[in-house]
Amino acid sequence: MGEWTLQKNARFPGVKGPVVVCVMDGVGVGRRDESDAVWLARTPTLDWLAESTPTAELVAHGKAVGMPSDEDMGNSEVGHNALGAGRVFDQGSKLVSRAIADGTLFEGEQASVWQEIVERVHRRSSTLHFLGLLSDGNVHSHIDHLFSLLRRCDRDQIERVRIHVLLDGRDVSRTSALDYVDALEELLETISEKSRRDYRIASGGGRMTTTMDRYGADWAMVERGWKTHVRGEGRGFESCRCAIETFRGESAGIGDQTLPQFVVVERDGKPLGPVLDGDALVLFNFRGDRAIEISQAFLSAELPHFDRGPRPEVLYAGMMEYDGDLRLPARFLVAPPVIDRTLGEFLARAGLPQLAISETQKFGHVTYFWNGNRSGAFDEDVETYVEIPSDVRPFEERPWMKSAEITDRLIEELQTGRYRQARVNYANGDMVGHTGHHGAAIQAVEAVDLQLARLLPVIDALGGALVVTADHGNADCMFEIDKRTGEPAVNSAGQVKPKTSHTLNPVPLHVFAPGVPVSLNGGTNDSKKPGLANLASTILSLMGYDAPEGYDKTLVDSL
Repeated sequence: MGEWTLQKNARFPGVKGPVVVCVMDGVGVGRRDESDAVWLARTPTLDWLAESTPTAELVAHGKAVGMPSDEDMGNSEVGHNALGAGRVFDQGSKLVSRAIADGTLFEGEQASVWQEIVERVHRRSSTLHFLGLLSDGNVHSHIDHLFSLLRRCDRDQIERVRIHVLLDGRDVSRTSALDYVDALEELLETISEKSRRDYRIASGGGRMTTTMDRYGADWAMVERGWKTHVRGEGRGFESCRCAIETFRGESAGIGDQTLPQFVVVERDGKPLGPVLDGDALVLFNFRGDRAIEISQAFLSAELPHFDRGPRPEVLYAGMMEYDGDLRLPARFLVAPPVIDRTLGEFLARAGLPQLAISETQKFGHVTYFWNGNRSGAFDEDVETYVEIPSDVRPFEERPWMKSAEITDRLIEELQTGRYRQARVNYANGDMVGHTGHHGAAIQAVEAVDLQLARLLPVIDALGGALVVTADHGNADCMFEIDKRTGEPAVNSAGQVKPKTSHTLNPVPLHVFAPGVPVSLNGGTNDSKKPGLANLASTILSLMGYDAPEGYDKTLVDSL
């Protein structure tokens, strides 16, 4: 048999209809208290699934999805990688940390990009810029990686460095920016005390206002970032701390992720660090989805989305390659994981029609990340990708997002009878959870539950199966929890601190397969709990196929 042949299961031919995977983004299994918007939500459909169908919990964080340790949150990127690949691959943060620790990022055959950067700024007496998300959230970046790069700059005799910081408040506490800024400023001051060293923060802004758009949802974010970081245009402040404190004073309760953009200026009012011809710039984020558009702004000869003005001639590098098919960027410091033999490719090569659908905010997750960080279809004749355009309004104002429109189109497509496998992502629990808005998060979960209620009779009528799960937690914990007491943390005014980041909680798994005697097992033969990577084999089991060699074990026990 060929490498890509899917073996039929000798005991079960599979359900006759489509096997549909529903990813409830950011809907984990929480504490079942006032912090837990999933538990507080009215969810009759999820309640029925938990009581009436085979049900389990899956690990969606830490080593189970390729992160460095079990203290690391999962995220949508690594979660969808694991779901689609059927195995666990070391992910961006782990790969970068290893390359820094063993020195291969800076020295040896794999360090040609770093060495080119150093040679460039020395030869031209120019500035090296670093741009990225300043936190230890370990989802898009890690502050330790930036610190290691800065210390190496000092060691490599680079004289002038400018940092362009994107403030988090999303993968970390919502108003923790100054903790990271102060730590960065301390390091910069220490280095700058040396002869011929000038290392300073030059610009910044909140990650949801500045630079870090994805999937073309709001190019105005990228334009604001370009004007701020590259051209040095914008409201000026004497320091990053001054900017943050001023914005907080002007907008009570504002979170770091929505802080406006700012420029640090000299005493004469001139920007401290615009990007000029001959400079080099490293985007130190390792995750790809929110790094692609700003990379295109630096590298594309033509950019229809906004007027960049005079584009400086810059040596641009990413921490990693953000899009393997587009080869974007051409220069990167650490090679990304090579994720091969994905479920999507096996189905495409077998000629089995499949559907991927979501709204813009998560469209790339059910396509690019599900397919192992690969753009485009494996075979357009048997793959259909549907993107429902997202709103650009704040998610807490419309917690239902585009869930109804997604379901409308999904049902329409399923009723054609064309598809053997489909995957859908409802972004509500994650995108609304990130706002920290407790009431809106409850509504977001309820909106998803309503869509599941619409899907069940359609799946039943088609003789298919619905696999309901999530890629990580978020809405399941909307309060910061004090690690000492185990109770919700409060601020100086006695108010509960909202949580905007992902959680370490497991995620649910429900298998709705009417008329088919399905039961679930533990997924492994040892003490490890099953994780997201077990889902690909499980999907194939429901389709009537054995998993390819090397895939994590199916969770289907008997059929």
